[in-house]
Amino acid sequence: MIRLVLGGEKSGKSDMAYGLFLEAPGPGVILAMGRARDEGFRRQILAHRQSRDPGLPVLEPGLELGAALRDASVRGLKVLVDSLDFWVFACLEDGRDRSEELALALEGFRGADAPHCLLVSCEVGLGPVAATSLVRRFSRAQGALNQRLAALADEVRLCVAGLPMRLK
Repeated sequence: MIRLVLGGEKSGKSDMAYGLFLEAPGPGVILAMGRARDEGFRRQILAHRQSRDPGLPVLEPGLELGAALRDASVRGLKVLVDSLDFWVFACLEDGRDRSEELALALEGFRGADAPHCLLVSCEVGLGPVAATSLVRRFSRAQGALNQRLAALADEVRLCVAGLPMRLK
């Protein structure tokens, strides 16, 4: 089963997805996508780690997200990917679109007996048009990825102000 949880910055999407992850059957792994590039984000990552079960394995696959997902599905592990916006940033920095690779890796989570995969992603485009070309490139790439994943997902939720909404 593939579930996509969308939301804005500090909307509660990660907490919602973590709760769904814990409810899903079987052993699991968290694939953390954020890289701490400043002190404020280091503190945010630390807070996430402290709020999670310390026994859950956490991997940081970076650009190799597709390989990490394939490995988890083969091993029968449920997965929480938090958050795809960092992966999109990394792909833009790397200069390579890896969305096809991601979509193919998610095939291992399709079907009645497949492990659960929870994908967390920032919803973009609810504010004004971005003022810089870099931010517009990111918004367009993130929006396209979210649309693609929503089409693949069995369930899609949006979190706004900590409140869940089922979209699909």
